[in-house]
Amino acid sequence: MATNIFNQIGTITAMNLRNMSARLASSIVALVGIAGVVTVLVGVLSIREGFRAVLDESGAPDVAIVLRNGATDELGSGLSLEQTRAIADSTLIARNADGALASAELYVVVDVPMKSTGTAANVPLRGVGPQAPHLRQNFKIVAGRMFRPGTFEVIVGRGASTQFAGLTVGNTLRWGTTDWTVTGIFEDKGSVSESEIWTADSVLQNAYNRGPSYQSLRAKLTSAAAFQPFKDALTSDPRLNVRAFTERQYYQEQSRSLTTLVSTIGAAIAILMGLGAIFAALNTMYSAVSARTREIATLRAMGFGAAPVVTSVLTEGVLLGLAGGAIGALIAYFAFNGVRASTINFASFSQISFAFTVTPALLVQALIYAIALGLIGGLLPSLRAARMPIATGLREL
Repeated sequence: MATNIFNQIGTITAMNLRNMSARLASSIVALVGIAGVVTVLVGVLSIREGFRAVLDESGAPDVAIVLRNGATDELGSGLSLEQTRAIADSTLIARNADGALASAELYVVVDVPMKSTGTAANVPLRGVGPQAPHLRQNFKIVAGRMFRPGTFEVIVGRGASTQFAGLTVGNTLRWGTTDWTVTGIFEDKGSVSESEIWTADSVLQNAYNRGPSYQSLRAKLTSAAAFQPFKDALTSDPRLNVRAFTERQYYQEQSRSLTTLVSTIGAAIAILMGLGAIFAALNTMYSAVSARTREIATLRAMGFGAAPVVTSVLTEGVLLGLAGGAIGALIAYFAFNGVRASTINFASFSQISFAFTVTPALLVQALIYAIALGLIGGLLPSLRAARMPIATGLREL
């Protein structure tokens, strides 16, 4: 019995697929609808993946970020010179020939025009200590040279130099009351640092009248396991009123609001556009059933069951979904993957540069969604075909 059912399913499905050319126009409409949904869905969600990738590249488990107690980001934090020195004295911080691998840092937001639109955007101008390059895992100067301490010189992240105008080696820009000269471009494997402009901490303090104050301290620990003892020592020190994160924890918190927003928008787009694609698939499947009324009735009269009829229509819907999904996924990959853009980082209210990232997992997710659209689109027509009275269908002869 089971073998007979499978044989019937194979026979009807093969017949149905051979006749798809007769419904070419409606099939193309369904394909285009599903492909469009997948292209847009992957494009939107690739923003989330790209932003997440930037922050993931920035997070090391053995690097700690220290902020004022109660602060969730650098913008709301403040540390005194004495506090930063006390923190840097910890024996749990790694050291090199120049001392503790720690950098007390602060930043201001400066206006830089975007290359694409010419409109001003907020870009972080960060003051860093001499050890800052050693605290970024993949830091390297790729053009020009490092800034000289004590001078109004800056180096620029590769992402910022790509997205914003004027950030080229040798160019001079005016921020505040000071002219700043770009002396170098640096990379850090696509991390959030590449969206920033760096200068010496003391220079930035003087230029913006910040005094001997900082917003954060970044430190490389002796090991990832040293973080909890380091955190406990800081929170129990009566001289300090601070909290500590690993870099990974900190950037995960920073990315949460944007990734949630993009995921919500992506879900809304998927639902709204998906409804249109389902209607296109319904139209195609109903056309298929209508065109095959006599054929289905004849098969039922010959002893073919309802289950093979339902399966054949659903199979066509699934194949339409799979084909449309594959086309949409390919378009999205070649159109979006690697495209650089920038967006607002809600934690710092400044621009962060990232690349759209179309991951294999995202493509699989989109294909599953496309198949689901085809399956839903074929469900009602398949049930209609199965429930059609044989006598009614034969009267169409």
